Amino acid sequence: MIDLYTWSTPNGRKISIMLEESGLPYNVHAIDIGKGDQHAESFLAMNPNGKIPVIVDQDNGKTVFESSVILIYLANKTGRQFLPEDHSEQYWITLQWLMFQVAHVGPMLGQVHHFTRFNPGIAPYAEERYLNEGLRLYKVMDAHLERHEFLAGNYSIADMATWPWIARFNWQTVDINEYPNVLRWYLSIAKRPAVQRAWNVPPSDQPMPMP
Repeated sequence: MIDLYTWSTPNGRKISIMLEESGLPYNVHAIDIGKGDQHAESFLAMNPNGKIPVIVDQDNGKTVFESSVILIYLANKTGRQFLPEDHSEQYWITLQWLMFQVAHVGPMLGQVHHFTRFNPGIAPYAEERYLNEGLRLYKVMDAHLERHEFLAGNYSIADMATWPWIARFNWQTVDINEYPNVLRWYLSIAKRPAVQRAWNVPPSDQPMPMP
């Protein structure tokens, strides 16, 4: 049994998608970041950085934070579901695209919707800078997905990590229809039953954006 401490954010949804796809049993503990639950001493004891998600594996008592590490941990726990064998070519390709999300997609697109959706007009330079970088990342993905069905070839933890960030294209003021390969990839993942179940973990009033 996995205890999942999470909220309705892209980083949180990465893990609920993986848990639903892999079929691992889990309990959900909602950490309302709007109310500051992530700053509680009990949560900081699990993740000193005060960020969701966190998991606790009741099979061995292990606590894991940082969403990309949790994805790798769960892939290993399930017999390498959605992550190829160590040191194979596909293993490194998958990790490359996972780290692409960690280093670029998440940080940059998060800044895009911070400035363009929540704080428009306050910092025009920041709005332009982050939006331009966000659009560049969409172009990188679109060119890559023209030649590949999924980011690492086969559906993997790299897609699970990236998809929830693209699912905020509307927050990012991005017209996803201008990136047809990203659109095709986005819709194919959105149709997966596990992804549809995971979207509302924990329950929220956010509908899954559909172009």
